[in-house]
Amino acid sequence: MSGTMIIDGRKIPFTGQKNILSVIRDSGIDLPTFCYHSELSIYGACRMCSVETSRGEIIATCSEKPRDGLEIYTNSPRIRKYRKMILELLLSSHDKDCTACERTGKCQLQTLAKRYGLSNNRFTQSVQEHEIDSSSPSIIRNPNKCIKCGDCVMVCEEIQGVGALGFVDRGSEVIIKPAFNKKLAETNCVNCGQCRIVCPTGAIIIKNETEKAWNALYDKSKRVIVQIAPAVRVALGEEFGKKPGEVSTGKIVAVLKKLGAEEVYDTTLSADLTVIEESNEFLERYSKGENLPLFTSCCPGWVKFAENKYPEIVKNISSCKSPQQMFGTVLREFYREKDLEDGRDTFIISVMPCTAKKAEASRPEFIHEGEKEIDLVITTQELALMIEEIGINFDEIEEEAMDMPFGIGSGAGVIFGTTGGVTEAVLRKILKNKYGKDDCEIIFNSVRGLDSVKEASVNVDGSEIRIAVVHGLKNADMLIKQIKSGERQYDLIEVMACTGGCVAGGGQPTPKYITRETRLQRAKGLYNIDKTSQIKSSDDNYIARNIFEDVMKDKRHLLHVHH
Repeated sequence: MSGTMIIDGRKIPFTGQKNILSVIRDSGIDLPTFCYHSELSIYGACRMCSVETSRGEIIATCSEKPRDGLEIYTNSPRIRKYRKMILELLLSSHDKDCTACERTGKCQLQTLAKRYGLSNNRFTQSVQEHEIDSSSPSIIRNPNKCIKCGDCVMVCEEIQGVGALGFVDRGSEVIIKPAFNKKLAETNCVNCGQCRIVCPTGAIIIKNETEKAWNALYDKSKRVIVQIAPAVRVALGEEFGKKPGEVSTGKIVAVLKKLGAEEVYDTTLSADLTVIEESNEFLERYSKGENLPLFTSCCPGWVKFAENKYPEIVKNISSCKSPQQMFGTVLREFYREKDLEDGRDTFIISVMPCTAKKAEASRPEFIHEGEKEIDLVITTQELALMIEEIGINFDEIEEEAMDMPFGIGSGAGVIFGTTGGVTEAVLRKILKNKYGKDDCEIIFNSVRGLDSVKEASVNVDGSEIRIAVVHGLKNADMLIKQIKSGERQYDLIEVMACTGGCVAGGGQPTPKYITRETRLQRAKGLYNIDKTSQIKSSDDNYIARNIFEDVMKDKRHLLHVHH
């Protein structure tokens, strides 16, 4: 549909926009919203996007389609009064202890209250104290800061297909929480943190464990080793004015050294280990025709989802540990004798884009005789808080290189951070010397991008291997149902819980509006690193080979686990 609308006296053409709100924003006007996200269904709860028509009607622009000749006013006296009243009502039932809230300065409610000059509130404070839910290993839910926009409910149901949160009670008594008064940890929550990404206030935040990190860094009896996941390096800079996808690996290393880390390593290396082990596992299963399709095991949100909803396919999930846990195993073995010699304990911190990695590190299969493979997981966002706390100027700090011997990874390991990256890394190994460069590029491009489900088919030694890449757990759920019904058949399937993969994980910085472009730019940043990497394939990484031949000699089985 196309036509022309009159917005605040200006003629604005439109073509194909799904609602009036999109036309207004495309015209350069930042109309406020709480409950609208372009990737979720229209809920229309907050009414902040309402405008006045030339006929005096007030309409919610998120739920109205553009109409040729429609004349609207986005900031008429009536609309300004209307929006201010909405904000006043929200603030009257909101916990306004902003100084103790991690979202201070980034809270959409706070931002809009300032934008509309609400220094005083005509309505009496009517906050009803609700219990804060800190049962999850990954996120904290504070109902006292919730404005009932419904974003968390929608993303959990529509994008992830989990439905751990919902609306309880009606009218002014409505509250968002798990059913039957359960704690979040008692539900089927997979810890993906996508609810936290869309929450406009401090109602859902990352479980902040920076104090544990500080304690370890200041403890002279501990050797603090930090590993950095690929997706962190293309997102952390956003917290310091950089654009999405801008690579800041060297600055992150320098910052961690300044914070007190003794060694800083690259999770890209353990991604290479995972590729090698997973490729071997796949080829062995494929040759025997056992437990196919093989599902990837890198994403803990996906693994938890499968355990909750499809326990019968857990045997199809790769036995390889995720890169995070695999690195923990390698580092424990590498530093075991040195710890005894030095009389110190090695404390391993992971910097991850993913809130589910916190839960993964706490799983019983990754704890041995009371020793965790990974002592602590902090997210990209938590690292940003630590940088701000210590007062480091991120722009001016000089870059430093990763430490050796575990600071070198391949381009294949880097692209693990985006959807399709794991599959491409595996393909680079199993197709090596079997296809020409141009043919390989065609295959690799078929598994790249943000399509919900991507497919590829490759011929290896006369056998056809059928591959699928899926991201977003609801998409994965639909794909599994099609496989179970016989509608689709695959041999290898990559699953990422978050739309776009790790670049859009629940622990990443949150822009004002979560957009497809943000995910694409972060992914592009990883592919740019890959382009300039001297080592393209995981099995060409000599450090990875040395680990198998030395550190993990006769202990390769420790890199595997059965969920």
